[in-house]
Amino acid sequence: MKKIFLIFILLAMFACKKDFLDVSPKGQLSEAQVKGGTEQMVNAAYASLGNDHYNTPYSLWPYGDVRSGDAYKGGRDEADIQNFYFFEIFKNVRSDFGEIDGQWYMYYVAISRANAALANLNNVTETDYPAKITRQAEMRFLRGHFYFQLKIMFKYIPFIDEMVNTNEYANISNKALTNDQLWEKIAEDFQFAVDNLPSSQTETGRPGKAAATAYLAKTKLYQAYEQDEMNNVTGINSAKLEEVVLLADQVIGLSNSLEPDFANNFIPGVNENGRESIFSVQYSKDDGTMFGRLNFGDVLGTPQGIGCCDFHKPSQNLANAFKTGSDGLPMFDDYNNSDVDPLVNTVDPRLNHTIAMPGHPFKYDPNVIYQENWNRTPDVYGFFASLKENVQKDSPYMVQVGPFYANSKNRIIIRMADVILWKAEALIELGRQDEALSLINEIRTRAKNSTSLLKQANGDYESNFKMETYQPGVNCTWTKEFARQALRWERRLEFAMEGSRFFDLVRWGLLILI
Repeated sequence: MKKIFLIFILLAMFACKKDFLDVSPKGQLSEAQVKGGTEQMVNAAYASLGNDHYNTPYSLWPYGDVRSGDAYKGGRDEADIQNFYFFEIFKNVRSDFGEIDGQWYMYYVAISRANAALANLNNVTETDYPAKITRQAEMRFLRGHFYFQLKIMFKYIPFIDEMVNTNEYANISNKALTNDQLWEKIAEDFQFAVDNLPSSQTETGRPGKAAATAYLAKTKLYQAYEQDEMNNVTGINSAKLEEVVLLADQVIGLSNSLEPDFANNFIPGVNENGRESIFSVQYSKDDGTMFGRLNFGDVLGTPQGIGCCDFHKPSQNLANAFKTGSDGLPMFDDYNNSDVDPLVNTVDPRLNHTIAMPGHPFKYDPNVIYQENWNRTPDVYGFFASLKENVQKDSPYMVQVGPFYANSKNRIIIRMADVILWKAEALIELGRQDEALSLINEIRTRAKNSTSLLKQANGDYESNFKMETYQPGVNCTWTKEFARQALRWERRLEFAMEGSRFFDLVRWGLLILI
C-alpha cells in the first residue's frame, strides 16, 4: 500500500508543469487589466454616488433635517434606529455609533474609487485614452463632492489623494490639516474641474463646468465663515465672498435658470435633469440589475399608508414657518405662536410642495388624499410626511424591495435656487444687500406662482395661499440685518427637508457643536 501511494505522489509531481502554479490572484487586477479598464474604474467611482443605504443616507436627512428641528426621526418609536433619535434630542451621542461609522466608511470607499481611477488616469496617455483630462476633472469633482460631505459632517477629516500610498493611510491624522486647509484642498479639486470640464456633457449625469463652478462657489461660501474650534464665527472673509459672487455669476451665465414651477424639481420622469438641476444623482429601474439603481438612502421616508416606514417626519415648527402675514411675508417673530391651519392661515405655497398633510392631495394627485391613518406613530411623531423625496402612490417609478418602497427619482445635489441664494447671501454679508433683493425676490416669485398643481379634485386650491415679494418702503425696511433674516428664512423654506438646514445653521454660527 505504501509503494502504491509513493508512486502516485511521484507521478503527480512529474505530471505538473511549472506554469500550472502560475495562477492570477483573485480579487487583484494585473497591470494590463488596469490600463485597459480606465473607463470601468471611472464608472465604479460614479456608482458610489448611489451606493448609500437607509441607515447611511447620502441625503443626510438624519443630520441635516432631524438635528435642525425641521424634522422628527419618525419610525415605529424612539427605539427604531435609536441612534438617530439621540441625534434628534442631542443626548447620548457617541462616536462609535454604527450609523456614523458606516457613513464615514462609505464616503471613504467612494473616495478610494475616485483615487484609484485618478491613479490609473495618471498612467495613461491622451493618445491611448483621449478622454483623459475630462475624466480626471470628473473624478476630482466626485472626490471633492464626497470630501465636502465628510467636511460638513465631521469638520476634521484625513485628506487622502491618489498620490498617497495605501500603506500610509493609517498614519494620516484628521488634524493633519487645519479647518481652512481642508477647505482649500476641496476647493482645489473643484477648481481643477472648473478648468477642465466641458460646458456640456453628451452623457446625462456627468458634471459639466456649471456643476463644478457651483460647487466651488459653495465651498468658498462655507470657507468664508471663519470659525473657532466650537464653530463660533470669528470673522467673515470678504475676499472669499467676492469669489462666491463671481462664481455664481459664471454659473448663471452658463444658461441655467429656475424651473417655472417649484414642483418640477421633485417629480420623476420628464422633469428630471431639468433646467434647474445643475448636478443630480441618477437613479433607474428595470435596468438589468436585481432591483435597479434605486434611491435606497431615502426608502424609510415613505408614509406607512403607501409603504414603509414613516421616518423623516416634518416637524410642527417647520410647518408653522410657512405661515405668512397679511402682507404676504414670513412671520419671523410669531410664526410659532400657534399651529398652522392651511385653510385658515395664509401660507407660502412651498408648504404644500414639502409637507403631506391630512385631507390634502398626496404628491399632486387630487384623487389620492393623504390620510391620518397613513401615519405609523402619530402620538409620537405627528401627522405630517415628507413629500420631496417621495413619488405618487401608484407611481411607475416606485419599486417594492422587501418591506421597503424605493423609487428611481433622481436626487438633486445642486440646483439653480442654491446658486441664486448663495450669491444673495454673499452680497448681504458684503454690505451689498440692495443687490441681493432682486435675487431673493426671484425665488419668492417662483414660489408664489407655483400653485397650478396644488389643487383639489374640484379645482379649488389646497390651501389659503398668500405670498408677496419684499418691497422696501412698502412692506419692509431693507437693512442689512433684515436682509440677512430674509435670506436665512428663504433658505429654510426653499430647501426644507433636503438635508441642508443644520449645516446652514452651523455655517452661520447659530449652533455651537460640543
